[in-house]
Amino acid sequence: MVQLFSSPCYVFSAAAILRAVLLIYGSFQDAFSPLKYTDIDYYVFTDATRFISRGLSPYTRDTYRYTPLLAWFIYPTTWQGWWFSFGKIMFAIGDIVAGWLIFLILRSSGKMATDRALKFSSIWLLNPMVAQISTRGSSEGLLGVIVSALLWAVLTKRVRLAGFLLGFAVHFKIYPFIYAASIIWWLEDDKLPSKKNSSPARSKSLTQLALGFINPARVTLAVYSLVTFMALNTTMYYFSYRYGYPFIQHSYLHHVTRVDHRHNFSPYNTLLYMNSSPTGHSSVKLESWAFFPQLFLSTVAIPLALAKKDLPSTMLAQTFAFVTFNKVCTSQYFLWYIMFLPFYLPKSTLLRDKSTGVTASILWVLCQLLWLHQGYRLEFLGISTFVPGLWAASILFFLVNIWILGIIIEDTGNLGDPALRKVTVD
Repeated sequence: MVQLFSSPCYVFSAAAILRAVLLIYGSFQDAFSPLKYTDIDYYVFTDATRFISRGLSPYTRDTYRYTPLLAWFIYPTTWQGWWFSFGKIMFAIGDIVAGWLIFLILRSSGKMATDRALKFSSIWLLNPMVAQISTRGSSEGLLGVIVSALLWAVLTKRVRLAGFLLGFAVHFKIYPFIYAASIIWWLEDDKLPSKKNSSPARSKSLTQLALGFINPARVTLAVYSLVTFMALNTTMYYFSYRYGYPFIQHSYLHHVTRVDHRHNFSPYNTLLYMNSSPTGHSSVKLESWAFFPQLFLSTVAIPLALAKKDLPSTMLAQTFAFVTFNKVCTSQYFLWYIMFLPFYLPKSTLLRDKSTGVTASILWVLCQLLWLHQGYRLEFLGISTFVPGLWAASILFFLVNIWILGIIIEDTGNLGDPALRKVTVD
């Protein structure tokens, strides 16, 4: 019998077959079942693309909250026949490309054998949740390619490429801005004096410390990412069918004021529901404060404490904290941190201590199932389950995620490979 993990060809073929089967199954479910396989977001994307094909703004379509580039990427969906599924196929291919980059990163250090790297890459490649979300029409597969390519570029010292990818990623979906702090802090220059030869930090002035922090790699990353981000935004604002202010509003500002409560695992779910009602509007919105712990953890505390220890694991901790504390948390967001698991798990307590790993996995899944059960009773059976059902399920899921985040942070704090810390401008 052929061993699945003996060759990349077998694993990537299995990943492609899995997604092909789901795409075919999804077309049958859409045709014959009242419960559709295709995600509602995909209809939003394709509707926006049709408006573009008619010379209109994609924001003519209500609830389109993305860069116009996404609508342009799936332009073939406006053509007749099977082309409607073009976007799903592209997202599924994106999943596989992201998996290939994950495999390259695992192998690039030279410390992991091919079969072992394939096993950990399969956490992404052969994960049914990942495959299903992309084949249902979520664009997270494309984002996975961009973020995994960003990590690969940083670790392989391609700083200019990393800057471009960081700027592009933040334009495409704003949350990757959190990685800037970790990457900047992780980057060091070979010409900087070592700690052994440098004078104690307390004897240096603030100017000397600032000049010591600024190096070619950090400046290059900042310039390339900022120029890319601003160039894309300027193009979308002024030149692409004059999308203008609606582009700024729906791509960026909307995420500050959004009150989505459907399919939202966040503990803020019930508050968002009440505040979305005109009669339930309150003068003080507790969920408005959600950004403070979320951004402090993901952009300040975690990068400063962990980035120099292990960059991929730090990015996992950042993303996990960002999603856990976000006032809107849907299943698609889980993919944002699942893609970092292959880099963290080989050195983790969750793998070394089987009981901890199994307990964490079971609790993470069970809390979701509990929430989904309450959500099904609410949305399909019309039974009000907000309190205590959905609220209690959301709190339990939040607490489990906090516990897992604590494990990730502790594990990453115990890591550190000085050989990977230095980087020069490509």
